[in-house]
Amino acid sequence: MKASYKIIVTFLVAAIVFSGCSRKKDSFLSRNYHAMSTKYNTLYNGYIALEDGKRSVIESYDDNYWEILPIERMQISEDIILPGQSKNQDFERAEEKAIKAIQKHGMNIKGKERNPQIDEAYLLLGKSRYFDQRFVPAIQAFNYILYKYPASDKIIQAKIWREKTNIRLENNELAIKNLKRLLDQEEVKDQDLADATSMLAQAYINIKALDSAVTQMKIAAVETKNDEERGRYLFIQGQLYNRLNHTDSANIAFDKVIDLNRKTPRTYRIAAYIGKARNFDFTTDDKQALIELLYELEDDRENRPFLGKIYHQIAEYHIKNQNDSLAVEYYNKSLRTNSPDKILVSKNYENLGDIFFDYAEYKIAGAYYDSTMLNMKENSKPFRIIKRKRENLDDVIYYEDIAYANDSILDLVAMSDTERKTYFNDYTEQLRQEYEEAQAKEEELKRNQGLVTVNNDNAFGNSNSIVKSARGPNPGKVSTFYFYNTTTAAYGKNEFIKIWGDRKLEDNWRWSQKAKTNIAKDEELVAETVDENELFDPEFYMAQIPTEQEQIDSIAKERNYAYYQLGVIYKEKFKEYDLSKDRFQTLLTMNPDEKLILPTKYNLYKIYVLQNENDEALIAKNEIINNYPDSRYAAILNNPEVGLTKDENSPESIYEQLYVKLENQQFQEVITNTEKYITMFEGEPMVPKFELLKATATGRLYGYEAYTKALNFVAYNYANTPEGEQAQRIINETLSKLSSKEFTTDPNENNYKLVYYFDKPTTEAISEFKEKLENQIKEVRVYDLSISVDVYNPTTTFVIVHGFVSKNGALGYAQSLEEKKKNKITNPHFSISSSNYKTIQVHKNMDAYLNIE
Repeated sequence: MKASYKIIVTFLVAAIVFSGCSRKKDSFLSRNYHAMSTKYNTLYNGYIALEDGKRSVIESYDDNYWEILPIERMQISEDIILPGQSKNQDFERAEEKAIKAIQKHGMNIKGKERNPQIDEAYLLLGKSRYFDQRFVPAIQAFNYILYKYPASDKIIQAKIWREKTNIRLENNELAIKNLKRLLDQEEVKDQDLADATSMLAQAYINIKALDSAVTQMKIAAVETKNDEERGRYLFIQGQLYNRLNHTDSANIAFDKVIDLNRKTPRTYRIAAYIGKARNFDFTTDDKQALIELLYELEDDRENRPFLGKIYHQIAEYHIKNQNDSLAVEYYNKSLRTNSPDKILVSKNYENLGDIFFDYAEYKIAGAYYDSTMLNMKENSKPFRIIKRKRENLDDVIYYEDIAYANDSILDLVAMSDTERKTYFNDYTEQLRQEYEEAQAKEEELKRNQGLVTVNNDNAFGNSNSIVKSARGPNPGKVSTFYFYNTTTAAYGKNEFIKIWGDRKLEDNWRWSQKAKTNIAKDEELVAETVDENELFDPEFYMAQIPTEQEQIDSIAKERNYAYYQLGVIYKEKFKEYDLSKDRFQTLLTMNPDEKLILPTKYNLYKIYVLQNENDEALIAKNEIINNYPDSRYAAILNNPEVGLTKDENSPESIYEQLYVKLENQQFQEVITNTEKYITMFEGEPMVPKFELLKATATGRLYGYEAYTKALNFVAYNYANTPEGEQAQRIINETLSKLSSKEFTTDPNENNYKLVYYFDKPTTEAISEFKEKLENQIKEVRVYDLSISVDVYNPTTTFVIVHGFVSKNGALGYAQSLEEKKKNKITNPHFSISSSNYKTIQVHKNMDAYLNIE
């Protein structure tokens, strides 16, 4: 009886409690039940999910210390998120909890919310949407708090978060206005004040008002209760002072970061040390103290994750201290840390490239610039600067290679037989030693392979061996694991190349077509290989030395031209006047062609002027005026104003005149004159332009085959000029579209021409015939006809009537002109479609077309 009584009482109490906790009843019990459930259940779990999501966002964000850090670590994604989708499950869960709290525990009774935790739920809703980068829905949630709960204790936080969202939406001016009003009208303190002023600083940074940002960052760094934030805010403060060129103030801010020691993440402390090192004044500060500090940072084991940055800064110290060899060493050390900081890597490569460029090691510099671009954002301004610098090096590398190779050949030509024999005896002896060493190493590799196989068999029989091998090499011992043994790994690489060829690291590398290029290369190598007797025979190499005077002269001419081009490139592109002067002066000692001597001397004169070597400049000037009085260089030196005006005899003016003749279809005259001026202006930058103009005229006059040959000549001989590149583009992109000689028969073609052709006509005859035709077509009302004159080849000229819609219409009109009683026109003619006319002009195959007719 007592048990049943207790059960009944329990059910009655539960019923009373649950009925009293209705969301529609404004009772003490109901308000507190829903408030407690909201706070300690739904919102608690929601905030846990929010913090997990924030942590993942922060950990996935990589700060760029080369720019001013953002106040908040959050990578903005440009991916489009559809309604109902989320980027992060934690934020999605936090949003769900916020919505659940609002829907299940909201007590909106008579237009007033009775649950004091619902404003907190809306705040959680806005924050979860904010971090999920759905900023418009987020700002709606914050605005709802401001509209619906003006007396909420969360009102200041809601206003700050609304302005954070406005900043993300790039409404910086609006955010600044609202935050300043908040700080003026409300008593904001502690963490809220830190949040408000830090976001106000972010808005100022976004609009480039850095001095105003500094003021707000000072307040934020003092008021924040979070040491991680304090370290970040102080470091940003230092960055802002640096941008404002207040170095002393920046160093004070960096010192404050350093003084936080372990209270703030180590990454900020290291960045502060490096920031101070970059601000170091080499003229007044203690250089020894700086390098000792950097070495101390290097030796600290806790700084291992930051060694890439530390090594880079040590290299920068040595560069400024004019110790290039140590700088190269530390830049390479920085690269070997495999830092994920792409900007750091690109700067290492760029600085190495600059060092080797200054030492005229252009091939090495070019390789470093290539690596620099691989680590830069493509098509950014820094990328384009490096790309242009690298492209300029192409010419230098190309001509330096020619100069070096041809100098070597000519040195061998100049040797006596005895000197050559001694030289090649030493060379082949060195080759033999290297060959024998390589053979010995190969034998050793084969022996080691057998040993490794045995050791690996033992390892697979013993689980402990496998564990030891996987951990890496033991100090002072040969590792049993294949890839930790450098000898056997090298052997394996060689075996792979023997079997598969030198294949790229890519998908489907085993496919047969992937090896085609390698096979072709191998066949070329086989054709060029020699047996061992020849390889180590001095006579074999001596026989390769050119003996024909014509061949020797050609090599010398090519070498001289390379020296001239190098002088021009160093002077014009790189402003390396000493290098340029050296190349020009060396060229004059090599008995160059007469056409290279005058421009070389003029360039030397210009360099002497630029370097204030007035005596040398005067000697060079007088020599040009006295020995070449009729040249345009002498005219410029006698009257400098001539150089500022357009000289009708300059290469530029002559090129323009020839281009006009090309447009007027004077193709043969263009070809003849370009050949003359190419010889006259050899060594001038305008020569490739003349060559390309000549190729164009050749194609228009002689057709596809001649055009292809002429373009290939320009592309090959002027590969490192814009004209050579343009010729190569035409070969790659245009010629393939013009290659077909076939005539088309399109029934829908409605553009036909009537073509009259003349063999070796005079200009007067063509003009007279054209005038007769023009008088006739004035009487035509059916077609809209027009007339033009086209050169077909050196002996044949076309007079063309355009505007016919059918072949029969064109031929019918020609027949009507033949049957007239007066002013008959009976010249040989044919009708042709526009597409087929293009074919006969490109391939010069009119006879083939007439045979089809």
